[in-house]
Amino acid sequence: MMTLSEENYLKAIYHLGDVHDGGISTNAIAEQMNTKASSVTDMIKKLSEKGLVHYKRYKGSELTEKGTLVAANIIRKHRLWEVFLVEKLNFTWDEVHDVAEQLEHIKSEKLINELDAFLGFPKHDPHGDPIPDKDGNVSNKLGKLLITLNKNDRGIIVGVKDSSSSFLKYLDKQGIALGKKIKVLDKEPFDNSMKIRIKKEEFMISQQIANNIYVKLSPEA
Repeated sequence: MMTLSEENYLKAIYHLGDVHDGGISTNAIAEQMNTKASSVTDMIKKLSEKGLVHYKRYKGSELTEKGTLVAANIIRKHRLWEVFLVEKLNFTWDEVHDVAEQLEHIKSEKLINELDAFLGFPKHDPHGDPIPDKDGNVSNKLGKLLITLNKNDRGIIVGVKDSSSSFLKYLDKQGIALGKKIKVLDKEPFDNSMKIRIKKEEFMISQQIANNIYVKLSPEA
């Protein structure tokens, strides 16, 4: 039986693997988990003994095939609960993360499979992140970061990289949401800020904002 802490570590290593090539350093995991490196070392040893993590000195930690499947299923539960909360219980997309953090540790496989079927087997959560299937397979996120687009490029917003409540509330204020059509009207070379249009509204956004929004290019958008 996995502990809540062990599951959180596996999920953290899984996410870090998306942005790091090769093994994940102890310090990187400690920063992600907001804990001390010594605590990470102790946990990695426990996870290694369970066959969930492979650790090499000077190269860091990687999830084993078994560990990857366990982590993917935790993430699957988290994202399915987020869909349920938004679609069925009228939560907003900035409210669901903390609740899903609690629900993701429910152990019942039958419950999650039934939840998946009840929701119609969704492929993405309310933030546009792909939902792994029960075998741990994940479809690639479609789209490019808005910051990489050029003047006159058009597209459809398909996801966000930052799912913090403060960022999502900012997007709500600006009328920026998944499925919205967007056009880059101008891009400032000095600081990469952008002038964009959504529907008939035109406004400026910073490089930081543009670096956290995924867009699927579409000339008809």
